Amino acid sequence: MDRLLISGGVVLQGELRASGAKNSALKMLAAALLADEPVIISNVPHLRDITTMIELLGSLGVEVVIDEKMNIEIHANTIKSFKAPYDLVKTMRASFNVLGPLLAHYGQAEVSLPGGCAIGPRPVDQHLRGLEALGARIEMEDGYVKATTNGRLKGGHVYFDFSTVGGTEHIMMTATLAEGTTVMENCAREPEIVDLADFLNAMGARVEGAGTDTITIHGVESLHGCTHRVIADRVETGTYLIAAAASGGRIKIRDANPEHLEVVLEKLREAGAQLTLTADTIELDMQGRRPRAVSLVTAPYPGFPTDLQAQMIALNCVAEGTGTIKETIFENRFMHVHEMNRMGARIRLEGNNTTAIVEGVPRLTGAPVMANDLRASVSLVIAGLVADGDTIVDRIYHIDRGYEQVEEKLQNLGANIRRLGAE
Repeated sequence: MDRLLISGGVVLQGELRASGAKNSALKMLAAALLADEPVIISNVPHLRDITTMIELLGSLGVEVVIDEKMNIEIHANTIKSFKAPYDLVKTMRASFNVLGPLLAHYGQAEVSLPGGCAIGPRPVDQHLRGLEALGARIEMEDGYVKATTNGRLKGGHVYFDFSTVGGTEHIMMTATLAEGTTVMENCAREPEIVDLADFLNAMGARVEGAGTDTITIHGVESLHGCTHRVIADRVETGTYLIAAAASGGRIKIRDANPEHLEVVLEKLREAGAQLTLTADTIELDMQGRRPRAVSLVTAPYPGFPTDLQAQMIALNCVAEGTGTIKETIFENRFMHVHEMNRMGARIRLEGNNTTAIVEGVPRLTGAPVMANDLRASVSLVIAGLVADGDTIVDRIYHIDRGYEQVEEKLQNLGANIRRLGAE
């Protein structure tokens, strides 16, 4: 199992290009199953999760062609199977979202219950209730969800009990081929949902209201081919901005969208960063200064993203003052705290482990640490970058699921970081 060796103490400086959004691309690969003609998706990041989804499509008999620039062409009409196996679905939660498109297009689907990061309960009941509202028959058998429909799915009314990104995306894409109109309420509003809706509409769907809490889908009989470019990954962009700020450095990120990161950028300003923004670039300059501690509460978009919470804790570890970070989205999402404390951080958990109080220290000390989930992994890398001495981050396969060429990008910013093979 690969590890990362980081020799800390370098001030990060330089320029990067934002990768395409993983969470957009994954759902588009699933939604491509709805089309009768080939679709082309560009600006797809080269990540383990993307590879897994492509393997899953291949296991269904779908023809997938990839060029050297990671433009992906999907021919869903070559499909031979409607069963998504446990071995692939268990490693990545997003793969569960092939269930609805298979059902809507072909009238049947059998998909294993999902896996993914160990960050607390993430039930799929909202997905299944939404599919049932469209007329799907759902059965659970041997760890698989079996879904069938008699003819086309029917438009319906779907109300989500909470703001679920995956549920919103899953039902939205499924309803595109349902007969009649579907109205979804209490929808998530993330930019990736808008991106997916734009992709569906480019295939001939009629989706309205994406980015608001009410989405209306007027079903069509079929979807055609299209070409679509994935938006920038706001979590990756935010991660590198936070890393540079924690080090007191300076960074410019191209092909980014500042509008998708407004609350994050405001917190970085609070931390002392000077920001220069254009329509597609973000430039951050700490002018060599130590960051100031910030407090925040994670919340559904447009609030502060839970996927950047661990990174902000890493920044607070070496900031001036004390910051309070409250997690409201997922349970068990402070597993990185114990590893950071081993590096000399002063973090205590309160409120049934939902709030982290971080008292900044001038420097952390390098140590061997172990990653537990995707975002916790990269937060430990940031901690290593601002620590004295060497840090080894183990179990970095989590990072490879969500960060494209992480060590190369950090090396371009001057970091002393390299990948080690398994011991």
